[in-house]
Amino acid sequence: MAFHTWLMYLVLVLIATSTPGPAVLFIMTNTTLHGLRKAVFAALGNISGLLLMGTVAVTGLGALLNTSEMAFSTIKYIGAAYLVYLGIRLILQKGIDLNALQGQFSPVEKSARKIYFQALGVALSNPKAIVFLTALFPQFLSLDAPLVPQFLLLISTLMVFSFLFLLVYALLALKAKFWLLKPSRLKVFGRVSGSIFVGFGALLATSHR
Repeated sequence: MAFHTWLMYLVLVLIATSTPGPAVLFIMTNTTLHGLRKAVFAALGNISGLLLMGTVAVTGLGALLNTSEMAFSTIKYIGAAYLVYLGIRLILQKGIDLNALQGQFSPVEKSARKIYFQALGVALSNPKAIVFLTALFPQFLSLDAPLVPQFLLLISTLMVFSFLFLLVYALLALKAKFWLLKPSRLKVFGRVSGSIFVGFGALLATSHR
């Protein structure tokens, strides 16, 4: 792959990974409720989802989603339902302080693992990402060179910058955490975050290709 081709791809990656979306909201919420160490697991879950989606995209499911309306709709609605589920959980939290919120959101002994898999679910919840990867990768792949090294370069670039930007957003949330420690503000924060998640789910469910 030519260096200038990779630079073009890098520009697209920087735009995509720096733009707030469900993954950013998820990591900021978990940083506020659980701290920066647990947020790292959210970032790892997100990039694991990107790796899975990239792999799936190049092995044929992306093409299936492009051609099968039923397959696309099924995965789309499952993803939308998952985002709505996460949002409702945040809205309905009844804790009156940070410790109570932590205990309700995720059991202490399993919170890191649970946060990882929840972040993985958020990353996998939008089938458009698979279609995006399927449409994007071919534009930067050279058929005259081995495909696996090129794929690894593209997906690793996406994963690295996604991870870095998510940590930046986590640090921003950590700074705001001290302002949010007041119980009433925490409840409002949970409801606002949950409502946005529900909104993401609704937009996904009603969106077209």
